Amino acid sequence: MLVVGPNGVGKTNLLEAIHVATQGFSPRTRTDSQVIRFGAEGARAAVSGRRGEVRMELEVTVRRGEGKRARLNGASLRAAEQLRSMVSTLVFTPDRLGVVKGPPAARRAYFDRVLGRLAPARAALPTEYGAAVAQRNAALRRAAGGHSGREAIEPWSERVAALGAELVAARLDVLAQLEPACTDRAAELGLDGVTLRYEGEPPTPEALAAALERDLERGATSLGPHLDDVVLAAGGRDLRSFGSQGEQRLALLALLLAEAETIDDRTGVPPLLLLDDVLSELDPERRRILAARVRSAGQALVTATDPSLLPAVPDQLLEVTPGTVLEAAA
Repeated sequence: MLVVGPNGVGKTNLLEAIHVATQGFSPRTRTDSQVIRFGAEGARAAVSGRRGEVRMELEVTVRRGEGKRARLNGASLRAAEQLRSMVSTLVFTPDRLGVVKGPPAARRAYFDRVLGRLAPARAALPTEYGAAVAQRNAALRRAAGGHSGREAIEPWSERVAALGAELVAARLDVLAQLEPACTDRAAELGLDGVTLRYEGEPPTPEALAAALERDLERGATSLGPHLDDVVLAAGGRDLRSFGSQGEQRLALLALLLAEAETIDDRTGVPPLLLLDDVLSELDPERRRILAARVRSAGQALVTATDPSLLPAVPDQLLEVTPGTVLEAAA
């Protein structure tokens, strides 16, 4: 599906609404009130479709001063984020280049979300590990302030070590699954030698004990996967520091397409792809390659300012003007 219209008419808002309805949160902000139109008291996003042969109706409602609510086939969900375990939606927007060129926290968050999609049973692992680190940090501060003994830190050190080792192993497994397809898709787009490399070691009780004096002084745990990074490289060059914006864009596209392939291989159901302004900075040959790859990857919504940017006939063409979305002849 191709969504066209001039800049500023709401194409990105349409994709954001679909993401909210299928994933329970916005890809643009984690502050729910920001998805509500100025002057309005609430917002509602609803979609219907199929996951394989199963009919699905999804709805997310946000109101000022109230919690976010989600429904699946008419039944209320405990949390809107539960939608992520039922429907896979992957999104590309220009501001997501932070996954490649941003700080390590952006990459950790990205790959932990991938972990949740590829291994739902391990989806809570990053949160559990983060909670253990927070408890250890609190114990460090209490001990440093003389409010408890150092022995109170040890159980949390053991918990951080156990969960940290499990989280590092899970992240390494994710990278091993993604890297072959990522390398291939990047090469198709003209970016050769792309690799994914994990930087960090599993924390051990011995390493945490050796760092105890430093951690007491700082009041924070100084090693573990909450500080690790993933290096996206091309030909041995770290694309964060030594890649052009065009190369960073291609690497992110390749990563997204690799994740889509991996989800399809594991579940038999391809994810929904939302590609915002993905064509404008690609040359005609790369647009052709991307269009062919996206067509074979399941359902995709692509936004552009002009239909001619897509070197293929879309299955459906939508024209967006302020406040309206109308189907047009493809």
